[in-house]
Amino acid sequence: MNEQLRAQKHAFMFFTKAPTPGLTKTRLTSARGGFLTPEEATDLYCAVMLDVAEIGHRALEQLNTAAHDKGDKYDFFVCSTPASDMGRLRRIFEDTFSWPIQYITDNGKNFNEHFDDGFKQLWKLGYRSAVSIGGDLPSMPVSHIVRAFQWLAYFDSAYETGGLVFCPCQACGVSLVGLTKKTPMDFDGVFYNPDGTPALDAITALSEARRIPAAALDPVSDIDNAEDLAHALSLARSHVYVSQFQPEVMSPKRLLAWAHKTGIVVNTPPNVDHDPREAIDA
Repeated sequence: MNEQLRAQKHAFMFFTKAPTPGLTKTRLTSARGGFLTPEEATDLYCAVMLDVAEIGHRALEQLNTAAHDKGDKYDFFVCSTPASDMGRLRRIFEDTFSWPIQYITDNGKNFNEHFDDGFKQLWKLGYRSAVSIGGDLPSMPVSHIVRAFQWLAYFDSAYETGGLVFCPCQACGVSLVGLTKKTPMDFDGVFYNPDGTPALDAITALSEARRIPAAALDPVSDIDNAEDLAHALSLARSHVYVSQFQPEVMSPKRLLAWAHKTGIVVNTPPNVDHDPREAIDA
């Protein structure tokens, strides 16, 4: 039977770590120029991580429903390191969600090697394509994940090299990366690089050099610093309302509950400091 006609397995790889004080979201802590305690930063990441996992699960539900007749399957993987933390991470997910989750431990000497290893493990398990996101993307639309898999299916059928899909973030990096098994792509020098090349530029250059077909989704911001957090909270409050009308938008309820508990309020300077239009109009 033609390989393209067989039922295929696809993986959603949730690339994350167990929330740990002093190691999680440190740029948000007062020791690194932020305003949170290590414990608050850890609680924030745990809340956001679970919100984002739920976004991924919603996307897989849609994909599995659409692929039911064909027999294709979309599975949820948590990919993390070190192995000693996996039990704690597994308990966090299993205490929150009842749907099936598989777990793999990524290995390597730096982030590039860890990221590559996650994909390689999925290929060895027989998966045809994989889409990966991190745990700090509460504004990720469900439709981005669905569309990423759709792009990979197209590239897989139309090109010998398969293809790549990515979603930029606000800091010259990427918040989503997807590959087919046959895509000739690795991430050596992309995230952990010696010359300061932004990850987005590095991925684009590698794709062009290796003639890998690629698709870009609209940017989605992650949360690294205080400004990112303010942006995420404003978006989250907006999503509470618009999610009634946009099914691809999910309200990050755990992030908002954390902000309410912590007492964080987002404010901006008065407009007169930035846009004195009264003088122009006068």
